[in-house]
Amino acid sequence: MDVFLMIRRHKTTIFTDAKESTTVYELKRIVEGILKRAPEEQRLYKVYAVHTPCGGQLQSGGDDMLLEDSKTLGDCGFTNQTARPQAPGTVGLAFRLGDDAFEQLRVEPFSSPPELPDVMKPQDSGSTANEQAVQ
Repeated sequence: MDVFLMIRRHKTTIFTDAKESTTVYELKRIVEGILKRAPEEQRLYKVYAVHTPCGGQLQSGGDDMLLEDSKTLGDCGFTNQTARPQAPGTVGLAFRLGDDAFEQLRVEPFSSPPELPDVMKPQDSGSTANEQAVQ
């Protein structure tokens, strides 16, 4: 079955789909095709929750699970029930730094939408102008 994923790192978000039988390593190859970073330079995490903003950035709370290359997405809990098109599963991405250490998982929050203009806000009156004209 297909699973739908949102891979996030800093301000970058990648939406992709894969099969439950796809391995984590194969998912890293998909990321490599987009971001041009080798699978060995990537760490993928299952992100369980959005964490508290810290200086405008969302920091990992340590609950996120590092995904092993040999496991399938289904083994990691990404199924057609938990990673749907309207509610994709969230995967965190961290890159290797120059000294063989990996950066801390960090995801920027999405921006808030602007307030609705008055003409688009729901009307509180019980009847509309058309209903009044018909009467």
